[in-house]
Amino acid sequence: MPAKRDYYEILGVAKGASQDEIKKAYRKLAVQYHPDKNPNDKSAEDKFKELSEAYDVLSDEQKRAAYDRYGHAAFASGMPGGAGGGGFHDPFDIFREVFGGGGGGGDIFESFFGGAGGGRRGRQGNEAQRGSDLRYGLEISLEEAARGAERELEFEKLASCGKCKGSGSASGGGTKSCRTCGGAGQVISSRGFFQIQQNCPDCMGSGQTISDPCKDCRGIGRLKDRSRIRLKIPAGIEEGSRLRSSGNGDAGARGGPTGDLYVVIQIKPHDVFERDGHDLHCTVPLSYPIATLSGELPVPTLEGRANVKVPAGTQNGAVFRLRGQGLKHLDGDRKGDLYVHVQIAVPTKLTTEQKEALQEFAKTLGEHQSPLQETFFEKAKRFFT
Repeated sequence: MPAKRDYYEILGVAKGASQDEIKKAYRKLAVQYHPDKNPNDKSAEDKFKELSEAYDVLSDEQKRAAYDRYGHAAFASGMPGGAGGGGFHDPFDIFREVFGGGGGGGDIFESFFGGAGGGRRGRQGNEAQRGSDLRYGLEISLEEAARGAERELEFEKLASCGKCKGSGSASGGGTKSCRTCGGAGQVISSRGFFQIQQNCPDCMGSGQTISDPCKDCRGIGRLKDRSRIRLKIPAGIEEGSRLRSSGNGDAGARGGPTGDLYVVIQIKPHDVFERDGHDLHCTVPLSYPIATLSGELPVPTLEGRANVKVPAGTQNGAVFRLRGQGLKHLDGDRKGDLYVHVQIAVPTKLTTEQKEALQEFAKTLGEHQSPLQETFFEKAKRFFT
């Protein structure tokens, strides 16, 4: 997975750039790479998302401070200021917020070459809008993935203002139709040969103005809030899986439904095991005497210790399979297997008596000490003549 680019580099601004410079840089590049302007261009879409993520962090003082101190690690699980790796808002919501939009993500592109006298009208800006879905990156251990777990998540989201109940009005009824756009939320402006339909600058696309803005949310109807939930992680979950927590995304605008929270699972590397689907692999050292004479080899499993019977003459790299010692399948009670790869452990420190005994043992074996040597020297004998 490629490393993330520096947020300042993405926006093309210096680290000490002002908020106005950051916003100006974002506006210029967001228009250039907006999906509505680059249909079916995956590269442009990825750049648009990258720009939005960078702006989401650098436009927020707390997130920016955390990023300046910790870099991208600030938004990983457990780091300060990063909402546990989650909390990035929908790119189109960020675009609408910066451009004053109330439409579906590409409103400023909808009415190029619109007809005189009003052209095509966008959807009513005062319609209820669904809140944005949020993404949360959660890192868990291999043991938690195998057995299942329950974790508490804390993240930042937009919540409906409790004081005005999301209306934006202190009295709850201080709204009226915007005089500038007639309640449509959209206006037509001419720029040379172009007729452009865009969000009304007075009501910011809502179609309504508020005569008595709520002091808590300043008439927006939503506030940033930190939320906590408990999430159940099923046994056998895989890397990259997404768990959906319905209704735990951003609150909707103007009474719209709440978005969802998507938790993306990341599994920490393990000291002993490597995962391959539902199977596990591990490498265990095997002493020379047991490999030669046979015996039992203790091996680790996720459930504890198990013993493997090693036959006489076991070679380096031999693999033993322990059935049912892998990870559970999500769709049933079946489990994967554990594959034990043995590595012959060669002693590095011997006493004088041990060396003499080993030399005597080597003399009794002769030139070819094993079938593996005999096969090799038979193939390679032309190099020794």
